Amino acid sequence: MSLQPARRAPVFAPVASVEHAPSVVTPASAGEDEALEFVRFCYRRRRVGWPALYDEMSAVASRGAFRGLGYGELAERGISFCLGDLPRLVRLTERVVREDQPIAESPPAKIKLSMAPARS
Repeated sequence: MSLQPARRAPVFAPVASVEHAPSVVTPASAGEDEALEFVRFCYRRRRVGWPALYDEMSAVASRGAFRGLGYGELAERGISFCLGDLPRLVRLTERVVREDQPIAESPPAKIKLSMAPARS
């Protein structure tokens, strides 16, 4: 046993602040729709990044706050909180965050204004 204090894990950047290359949003399969709705529900309750969003999703599942679904029912619909399934949950989360961000408007075109010469 070591007498050294335990080191804390490095702080993760919130999902919303991580820059991703633009990607095309692919349509969700029928089974993935409800999983995406669950993640959207949790993200809109608390707009936080990973891992705080994972904590929110777990709290929602423990209370059945999303359509009365608990851990077992969510697992049947593709939401699993197991370590091996975290990469899929992260992908769903990134997709929801990306879709929920407002579409950036292109900057307005610059219009050159000039004064017309004064008429005599």
